[in-house]
Amino acid sequence: MHRFGFDNTFARELPGAGVAWQPAAAPAPRLLFANAALAEELRLPPEALQGPDAAALFAGNQLPPDAEPVAQAYAGHQFGGFSPQLGDGRALLLGEVIDRDGRRRDIAFKGSGRTPFSRGGDGKAAVGPMLREVLIGEAMHALGIPTTRALAVAATGEPVMRDRVLPGAVLTRVAASHLRVGSFQFFAARGDLDTLRRLADYTIARHDPELIDAPDRYLGLLRAVAGRQARLVAQWLNVGFIHGVMNTDNMALSGETIDYGPCAFMEAYDPAAVFSSIDHGGRYAYANQPGIARWNLARFAETLLPLVADEDDEPAVARAVAEATAVIDAFPSLLDSALLAGQRLKLGLLSAAPADTEADTALVADWLALLHAQAVDFTLAWRHLASAAEGRPEPLRDLFADRAALDAWLARWRERCARDVGPQSGERAGRMRRASPAVIPRNHLVEAALAAATEGDIAPFDALLAALRDPWREAALLTPYGAPAPTEVTAGYRTFCGT
Repeated sequence: MHRFGFDNTFARELPGAGVAWQPAAAPAPRLLFANAALAEELRLPPEALQGPDAAALFAGNQLPPDAEPVAQAYAGHQFGGFSPQLGDGRALLLGEVIDRDGRRRDIAFKGSGRTPFSRGGDGKAAVGPMLREVLIGEAMHALGIPTTRALAVAATGEPVMRDRVLPGAVLTRVAASHLRVGSFQFFAARGDLDTLRRLADYTIARHDPELIDAPDRYLGLLRAVAGRQARLVAQWLNVGFIHGVMNTDNMALSGETIDYGPCAFMEAYDPAAVFSSIDHGGRYAYANQPGIARWNLARFAETLLPLVADEDDEPAVARAVAEATAVIDAFPSLLDSALLAGQRLKLGLLSAAPADTEADTALVADWLALLHAQAVDFTLAWRHLASAAEGRPEPLRDLFADRAALDAWLARWRERCARDVGPQSGERAGRMRRASPAVIPRNHLVEAALAAATEGDIAPFDALLAALRDPWREAALLTPYGAPAPTEVTAGYRTFCGT
């Protein structure tokens, strides 16, 4: 078995933050997906993804000799309720590699069997949810949104019982790290300040090394995480992505999107859109995501306060609370700025004076209100706006029942474009198309591909994956991958965690 060049700093430097464990054996492993481009990026041996040993490797039967599998410990607020112990109930961190750009990245299994954190679960995963991670993760990567990615999926040859019997699978996931808000909550809840401090220092060394010698490094970490989350959630909103389960154990401190369970891309624009079958109250609806990110950051700040100030030093504690609160209170402005910057690209605007902020924000708000009022497809509306920039508004107007309302908004938009110190119309349209994809993971296509793969036909999955990896191509709008589902299909769409 090939070595991966693992350097297992998490297992070595944070022995109390996980439990050494081994994956369950798979009776009949078979490789369903292998990401050759990502393997090259990770400097893994090409042979690792080829031949009979590849299935055994990615199903967990034959690990690289330098792997040190660890089930990571973490806690978390799930739908607002705190669970002091969650942890990797069906996942294992195999180790870390240094990629060709010098970045440290985790390689981990998901669906590899029971661990000490399984809480009565079987620790397994089914083919469909693991291939969903591939489709959504690769789509997000192609869209330029920070994300974990799938290196491989192996069928295990073992059935798993959910609402019905399904074929089992193991995902191999790559991440900048698997450190989460919940990782800190685990030790903060136990009052284990020594491990909490080591975890914070490890996180800083890994993601914000410029803070290592800073006297306020823990507040600096909070600021850095806040900045990354603001940029990430703004990118989600600008492509209509709904994570679906923004629990604190699913907020990665690296700023990557993690855990593609009950997630979906919105079709007809609706700020209240919820696709998760378990989100009955709409806590994680599309428009609630900024507020939930801020709430999660506040929980992260709470874990850091004991590291910033001794609890017996009341003035120091008061200062620390004030400084942390300032970071949390500044988060909405950070996110709004990132969101508007992306929206200006989608509008074709390259220049903006401070005085334009209020007017541009209103222009976008009125555009989104139009989309909502007329149930217009979010992705197609933004994409066809680029055609309007070329003087061809017909594809956009065809999406609207009330065209007069659209025409009035377009007049305002054209006036703003005329004041923009930027490109001519053709170049403007090209820039807009590079900010608004033609192809997203349309929910009905994802479900059809996963259903076929579950029954043994991987071809629809492969075809959809190829389309998602090239989301900007204008010609894709003329294919099934660029078309929304019928309204009767999208109206009742729900996604499931797959656990």
